[in-house]
Amino acid sequence: MPGALKAAPFIALGLVLVTLPHHWRVRNIATLSIIAWLSAYNVMYGVNAVIWDGNDGIQASVWCDIVTKIKIGADVGLPGCCLCMAKRLNRIAYGLEMSPRGWRHRTLDILLCWGFPMIIMALHYIVQGHRFDIVEDIGCIPAIYISWPSILILDVSAFILAILALVFCALALLKLYRRRVAVRVMLNKPDSSLSPSRYLRLMIMTFILGTWNVVLISVSASNEYTSGLQPWTDWAFVHADFSFIGQYRNSTFPAPALRCLYLLWWAVPLSSLSFFAFFGIGAEAMRDYRASASWVGRVIFRQQSTLAPVGLDSEDLYPAFAPPTKQYIPRHIRPLPPLPYDVRAFNRV
Repeated sequence: MPGALKAAPFIALGLVLVTLPHHWRVRNIATLSIIAWLSAYNVMYGVNAVIWDGNDGIQASVWCDIVTKIKIGADVGLPGCCLCMAKRLNRIAYGLEMSPRGWRHRTLDILLCWGFPMIIMALHYIVQGHRFDIVEDIGCIPAIYISWPSILILDVSAFILAILALVFCALALLKLYRRRVAVRVMLNKPDSSLSPSRYLRLMIMTFILGTWNVVLISVSASNEYTSGLQPWTDWAFVHADFSFIGQYRNSTFPAPALRCLYLLWWAVPLSSLSFFAFFGIGAEAMRDYRASASWVGRVIFRQQSTLAPVGLDSEDLYPAFAPPTKQYIPRHIRPLPPLPYDVRAFNRV
């Protein structure tokens, strides 16, 4: 298990980044944000698994201060990204959005994917009873003072976003079933940024990620609040001994709590794998792979490509060998160009 903990996040990171070129061209804020949050998750989990392999020692404290805050933001950012995607797919199913998105929708996407998570990262300090905790093999995790403010700030906010994403997905699926012919016609238009297959993949992936988020939030909350809530008296009481760092060996956890901890950990690589399955093995991805391989061969290994550039025919590359077209004028009826010398002088010679 420790070996898998170290390898799985880096493999998942590579799979997620493979899909980046295509989504970068499309410039969909929600999907790019999902890639960013999943990549941050995998980097944090992979580095933590390497540093705290078989130990719970206090080391890399500044790293832990940073990654625990990022994890708080990612826990809210991913449901927010799913909500943005679900809203857009719902608008397309209703025939309200087939052109590039306006600044209002882009601003809302940025707020849900990045603005709101940053607010939650700042509010986490309210329920941060001490600096952070370190768990054997898993590494540093955020410290949370389990109380009613932590439920409102961390759990309810993420749960509402995930539920809204499922609601918009359900509405989009219902409308898509009723207007499937009209939606297919719209998606097949030349100015459409989505193909029918890509639309369906986005819909399924959003629904799966939204459901997965709801399940994970529910499992995490049930594990945290099993022993009840701690009393919330005042700020000084909650933040007393704030510099404390908790250290926990795996043997100190009850078996159900340890299983829940590993389930939440493995959820990130599995989410990354599902994202790759939807966008990393399609026809669009294969074209990206061929283009990347051609670039590596041309730039790094200095190989000259024998393939014609996209959009050029053999007539464009070799016009001298192009066959005559309908507008071809035989040579014997073309006007002759002026000669570059004097014919009379040539005849005198």
